[in-house]
This record gives sequence, structure tokens and C-alpha cells, in this order.
Amino acid sequence: MAEISRLPAPVVEEWDWQRFGACRGTESAVFFHPDNERGMARRRRDEAAKKVCAICPVIIRCREHALAVEEPYGVWGGQDEDERRAEVLARKGRSRTKRRHHAA
Repeated sequence: MAEISRLPAPVVEEWDWQRFGACRGTESAVFFHPDNERGMARRRRDEAAKKVCAICPVIIRCREHALAVEEPYGVWGGQDEDERRAEVLARKGRSRTKRRHHAA
């Protein structure tokens, strides 16, 4: 489950970008795997979702949202769960490194 404390405020301007997503009207099963989906079936579903994301005019905004709230499930902004997890960890690592350098 996403950490809701990281969600933006319920202000239209914060969420309005979602109206322009290429995924609007696409069944959510394309972006979110069913329980126990593994291997080639999961890779094919993820790739199908990423093809939708590839033509999306708000892909960057979607990705930044998913990274900011650490969205744990599905394909968001052209990234699957593992890709987002790795980027979040890398960003946190860079943040810690910057703080150490400023403290020194």
C-alpha cells in the first residue's frame, strides 16, 4: 500500500495531470498484476503497460508522482515496481551522501 502521508494535497491542480494520461480508459489489469503472476506472463503484461506509457503526454509527471509516494504496485510512468524501488533507493542514497558532505 502506498504511504498516504506522501500523497499531494486534495487540490485539483495537484491531480489534474491524470486527466491526460494515455492509460485513461484502459483496464487496470494491464498495469497491475494479479496475485501470483510470475515469469514471462508478468513480463509481457509489464511490457504492454509500458507501451501505453511510452505514448503518454504525462509520463514524467506520473513517474514523479509514483516515486514521491513510493507507489508499491503496478506500472507507473513507464516503470515497474522493481525499477521504481531501485530509483527510490538510489535517490535516498544520493540524499544521504549530500547531507554527509554538507555536514562535513
